Amino acid sequence: MRSRSTLGTVAVLTGALAAAGLAFAPTVGAVAPGSATATYDCGSWGGGTATLTATQSGTAATITVSSSVTTPIAVGADTISSTLTLARAGGGTRVFTGKKNPARAAGQSVVMGPLSGTVASGDSLNSYFAGVALKMVIFGVTVNCDAVTSQSPGPFVFS
Repeated sequence: MRSRSTLGTVAVLTGALAAAGLAFAPTVGAVAPGSATATYDCGSWGGGTATLTATQSGTAATITVSSSVTTPIAVGADTISSTLTLARAGGGTRVFTGKKNPARAAGQSVVMGPLSGTVASGDSLNSYFAGVALKMVIFGVTVNCDAVTSQSPGPFVFS
């Protein structure tokens, strides 16, 4: 009879430890929607629709931007310094930066990211209209892009 009692006690303790482990595990946030589109005007560099793809892990977030802007010459991997500014509902901004990009041949669209930033639970981030929303520095040349539409299907909401 003791062996059943011991097994039962072990099972209960194991279950309690597993539940406690889940309760204290670090949370991985979720951002919704996972991707959105917005239109940017980059002056003489062109413009058009860009797809923004967001991920979140706690307060760390990344956004990858696949733009309609094409590069007139080949660009090597990790040679574009990028800054994406998004407007925060309720005021302020969140800035995502990085020097990450895949190599691109002349005439291909520019892809930037993942760009890193910090978010807070409940942040709702959308296109920034009060200045330069997307800045790229390619071979020392600065390309400034203004957002001309809000994100669709809507802003990124971080949990």
